[in-house]
Amino acid sequence: MAAEQYNARDIRFEIENFASPGTWQAIGPKGIETFEPGFEYESAETTTFGSNGQAESQNMQIGKTLQLEGKRLRDKATGAIDAGQSMVEAQAERLGDDSLVGFRFAHKDDTTWVVWAQARFELGGQGGGTNEKGKWAVTVTRSGPSTTAVKV
Repeated sequence: MAAEQYNARDIRFEIENFASPGTWQAIGPKGIETFEPGFEYESAETTTFGSNGQAESQNMQIGKTLQLEGKRLRDKATGAIDAGQSMVEAQAERLGDDSLVGFRFAHKDDTTWVVWAQARFELGGQGGGTNEKGKWAVTVTRSGPSTTAVKV
């Protein structure tokens, strides 16, 4: 089958529960409106006299981020925040070695997750204006390589 466009809304995001490793929690599937991957590269200059005046370099390091933005979800009856958003907010408060936890994402029809076994979470804009719903955002930064895992 030829490659086709897909709906961005069909991507799912999950955070690993730091209190129960190996247990995953969906992050606000009804609240996420956009996601934006980011890439940061570091390169080494490899230009020599033999380059004849043409710049040469090589990628030496890649960093990856994924920013999630949308609405903050709150249960009207209990006041509880969406379980995934709440877990992200708690994780963003952790420091040092404890600041790293698993993060994974995939299209709903994929058979495997893209897994960042070690990732850190930094909260973004929250709040809103008079005629807006409450906003919520987080930037997830990978620490180390990506892996994959079969969806079950």
